[in-house]
Amino acid sequence: MLEPTPLYGGNAAFLDALYEQYLLDPASVDERWRNYFAQLAPAGTERAHGPIRAEIARRAVRGPVAAMPAAAAGANAQQAAVSRLIQVWINRGHLLASIDPLGLSQRPRPRVLELDYFGLTPADLDTEFFTGSRTEAVPKRMKLRDILAQLQHIYAGNVGAEFAHMSDSEERLWLQDEFQEGRLEHRFSPDEQRNILWQLTAAEGLERYLHTKYVGQKRFSLEGADAFIALLGDLIQGGGAAGIEEVVIGMAHRGRLNVLVNLLGKSPAALFSEFEGAYDPGRLKGSGDVKYHKGFSADLRTAHGNVHTALAFNPSHLEVVDPVVEGSVRARQERRGDVRAARVLPLLVHGDAAFAGQGVVMETLQLSQARGFFTGGTAHVIINNQVGFTTSEPADLRSTMYCSDVAKMLEVPIFHVNADDPEAVVFVGRLALKYRMRFRKDVVIDLVCYRRHGHNEADEPAATQPGMYRAIRQHPTARRLYADRLIAAGVLTQADAQAMLEQYRSGLDQGRPQARASLGMLGNKYTVDWSAYGQVDWTERVATAVELPRLRALGERITSYPQDFSLHPRVAQLIANRRKMLQGEQPLDWGCAETLACATLVEEGFGVRLTGQDSGRGTFFHRHAVLHDQNTDATWIPLQHIAERQPRVQVIDSVLSEEAVMGFEYGYATTEPNALVLWEAQYGDFANGAQVIIDQFISSGEAKWERLCGLVLLLPHGYEGAGPEHSSARLERFLQLC
Repeated sequence: MLEPTPLYGGNAAFLDALYEQYLLDPASVDERWRNYFAQLAPAGTERAHGPIRAEIARRAVRGPVAAMPAAAAGANAQQAAVSRLIQVWINRGHLLASIDPLGLSQRPRPRVLELDYFGLTPADLDTEFFTGSRTEAVPKRMKLRDILAQLQHIYAGNVGAEFAHMSDSEERLWLQDEFQEGRLEHRFSPDEQRNILWQLTAAEGLERYLHTKYVGQKRFSLEGADAFIALLGDLIQGGGAAGIEEVVIGMAHRGRLNVLVNLLGKSPAALFSEFEGAYDPGRLKGSGDVKYHKGFSADLRTAHGNVHTALAFNPSHLEVVDPVVEGSVRARQERRGDVRAARVLPLLVHGDAAFAGQGVVMETLQLSQARGFFTGGTAHVIINNQVGFTTSEPADLRSTMYCSDVAKMLEVPIFHVNADDPEAVVFVGRLALKYRMRFRKDVVIDLVCYRRHGHNEADEPAATQPGMYRAIRQHPTARRLYADRLIAAGVLTQADAQAMLEQYRSGLDQGRPQARASLGMLGNKYTVDWSAYGQVDWTERVATAVELPRLRALGERITSYPQDFSLHPRVAQLIANRRKMLQGEQPLDWGCAETLACATLVEEGFGVRLTGQDSGRGTFFHRHAVLHDQNTDATWIPLQHIAERQPRVQVIDSVLSEEAVMGFEYGYATTEPNALVLWEAQYGDFANGAQVIIDQFISSGEAKWERLCGLVLLLPHGYEGAGPEHSSARLERFLQLC
């Protein structure tokens, strides 16, 4: 039974009165209560509430001492109302933004954006008010009708900006100012406009060409989201200007062939051979994979230097490549010594249904700012077709207004943009990159578009979305809309626009690479190189023995720690036992043997990275790779003190995730051949929480894509009465994969 206490809810009034009495005169209450109340707050930090309430009541009866003139009071109230209106528009204007190119998404106008909600009327429209602006783009005073027109232009145009959910005022106000200024003043030069039209021409041209030449073959067309190619190209060019040297892209199948040809420079002739099944049997290795799963690497020329760009290999499982890309980026950053995450950028491309529905998305987002997994912020692009396979009803697709809402957990900006306005798309991309480079945090671009064909080109989408596809059949392409816009503005002529189409098609006919910025694969000292391991026979015997004197010398280092370091008594005993083991006085246990093995690798110049939910201590209190000072909470990792110029050793207690963390470590391990990379399950059977990573990457990546990887999975378990689950690591499943 619980012990009775006077602090239960029914005594609240009595306790409040007693505390008031204590505040007025501590000596007037019982000594025990006096001592208790003294612990709640230091003396003199609180005042009795009773006298304060009495004074407020007295002033209310007496009335105001000096009333403000009625006219001034009214003007102040109106100014306050306008200030609130502006703030609500900033926070909620995205609800009115014209972001659906098909115009099918009709959203009601929120009551909070109406004039009368703030006590304002049409009679106030010609009155000037302060705007509270912090930028030159917005005047300090404006008539209310001009304020409303400007708010409409900024926040209810073809871009809907969400950053009201961000609690960091510096970030939020910076975004507000940059977005306002950009929407009002940003202009594209004629050369930039012609380049955007060329990108749209390339995106549409490839899809039309393939649709005609390879009728009915699956290619997961980008049509309807053509501005994506202009967005990616500009992000990489802008990245080069911002100091980015490498970009790693993860994306599913939609639009992938377009990225390969029009961004990275894959030869159209090579792509056509894949469509035609014309392979050289002598060069085939393993099982291979479909053309829209394959990766690619190229160096892209920018005005500020080349940017190496890699498109990660990807299985059919949507979003599962996300953590793999993040792990690869982390390894590339470490290889470059890029501790500020300023030189390598992760760029993840999502589908709308998958971003909202796949749990690995949330797990990967949660890694964003975690110490062992930080990559300096990811640029996310959602290709929002407004339909997932054959499901388009929002009430079926998700429980939130937007497909991007899960990203709000990171308190990062989200930009919803109409894909039929390529200039708005590129503008948003530039602002997103600027935010990422300034604050080193994720940013999300929700590219609202449509899917001109079905889930693949053999599908008939009108069977399940008749209304949507009626609208799509009548809707002009983004290239046609933008060309007409430039022709009307006098930037180019109809003949110029047609010449672009003919030039692109001619290049495809000749099989020539079409990506203007691609230089092919040049490589540099940071290029991932597995060549030393490519021709090795895995059955070859390898000498792994280590001389006893060397082991004992390393044992001294793995059991050493600073003199003033205070260990927990049980850990101190464990270290003492290890010293006895190294002298041959006790049998060697797993924890000591494992640490010694890692120490030999470190001494030989190989890095070690160990991650898992309890990897520092170990599930069974057996490892203690990270020692904790009982007085100061300082930590000491003996493996980081093996040699003077040793490689990096990381021991990381991960977030409580299997799939994303194992995927991250797989990506890291494929990118870092010269390190022992270990992922440890808390209990071995928990590895099935990452079964997709095991099946689609670890066990098959080499056969499908010729990707080598040295990731080690540690699957601890024991027979300690923890039940059938924790008593087996299900090794039979792994043996079936061999």
